[in-house]
Amino acid sequence: MEAIILLGAPGAGKGTVAELLKESTHYQHVSTGDMLRAAVKSGKPVGLEAKSYMEAGELVPDEVIMRIVKERLDEGADDDLYMFDGFPRTIEQASLLDLALRDTGGRLTHVFMLQVPRDELVSRLAGRRVCRNCGAVYHVKNIPPSTEGICDTCGGELYQRADDSEETVLNRLEVFKKQTESLIDYYQEKGLLVDIDAAKSKDQTEEDIRNVLASESGA
Repeated sequence: MEAIILLGAPGAGKGTVAELLKESTHYQHVSTGDMLRAAVKSGKPVGLEAKSYMEAGELVPDEVIMRIVKERLDEGADDDLYMFDGFPRTIEQASLLDLALRDTGGRLTHVFMLQVPRDELVSRLAGRRVCRNCGAVYHVKNIPPSTEGICDTCGGELYQRADDSEETVLNRLEVFKKQTESLIDYYQEKGLLVDIDAAKSKDQTEEDIRNVLASESGA
């Protein structure tokens, strides 16, 4: 069992690239958000515990998240490949993930840091627009609707989410920087960190990651 991690600031394209890699490789895309929702829906004890925190408006503790991750790993086969998207976020979570992988006979092989200039991140996030009706996502420059402010799919109104305003975006980027500096150092010291230029197209970014994986596997 092997795993890789995709790290990057909000707007770096982690989720998009993860979905592309899921289609072009044998890696399973592991999203902690998806796992949390599935655990809650399953009614398992750990899911009910997570639900209690979520309903109280509190962050789900690292220990609970890692129990959910561990259950997912325990369900896998020895030759499974996992890809974590934006997780872990702290050294504490990274240490717990190391233990979970070790307990299942697995190992972490690469931590890909998706690098995008700050101005580009702000442009990507602040330019995002969402349909109030169907949830379709657009971008004022990169994916504009045919008619400004109107969803091509359902005709609904497009709006800017509160967390996509430029002021909020700048704050999110600052929080990410402070939160992950030590995590980046942690993986760099382990020799696992690989910088990827994610200012390129999503397809080129995905190809660059695949090339690293292929070259180091001898493929």
